[in-house]
Amino acid sequence: MEYQERTYRNRISKENLISFQIKVGETDLCISAEKDLTDIARKSVSKYRRFVEEYIKHRSQFLDSLVPIEPDEMAPAIVKDMLKASRISGVGPMASVAGAIAQYVGLDLLEYSDDVIVENGGDIFLKSESEINIGIFAGESPMSHKVALRVRPEDMPLGICTSSGTVGHSLSLGRADAVCVTSKSASLADAAATSIGNRVRKERDIKIALESGAEIEGVLGILIIAGDKMGAYGAIELV
Repeated sequence: MEYQERTYRNRISKENLISFQIKVGETDLCISAEKDLTDIARKSVSKYRRFVEEYIKHRSQFLDSLVPIEPDEMAPAIVKDMLKASRISGVGPMASVAGAIAQYVGLDLLEYSDDVIVENGGDIFLKSESEINIGIFAGESPMSHKVALRVRPEDMPLGICTSSGTVGHSLSLGRADAVCVTSKSASLADAAATSIGNRVRKERDIKIALESGAEIEGVLGILIIAGDKMGAYGAIELV
């Protein structure tokens, strides 16, 4: 996978935290915590990538399917989480991989830091004792970097994941500039963002996509940006 400069990584407010980058294979994380946890984070990333990669070796459809596949109670926890998010959202399991890795690495790091932000290609897991604002990157849309989500301490830990049909390499069947979903599960937020984004082919599709997303169990809030139009649903506070 070709590396893309993460031009949006300075859009997260993270005062008094130390930021560091972890790259393992295609996984490229920007992590902020109360101290430099590079070595611990690298081991965590490698562990969860290994779980996913080993699972794919004996169940190739986990990698290739664009629709949900059967659950597997013998799978590692991160894989079971991805399978569940896939089933709830109606997309393939790998639609949740970035959010899942961000979440599981973030949970590991919370043992060493009360404040943790893990960003994985625009998919975020965060837990903080203070309020955080997250700017929304929406490609060429005139609303890109003009809108931010405010996340309060009582709402965290939280997953915030973004799908785009116009930015990046992730597979989307739609043309939205940004579909941002919040959920207690970053795995679910990632899968749901893909599912909702697939429904946005034109600006007029925003309303029906919001309505479909609202039916996905576990989704707390949705923000859709398509061109110069925007729509929101649920527990979304914009600044």
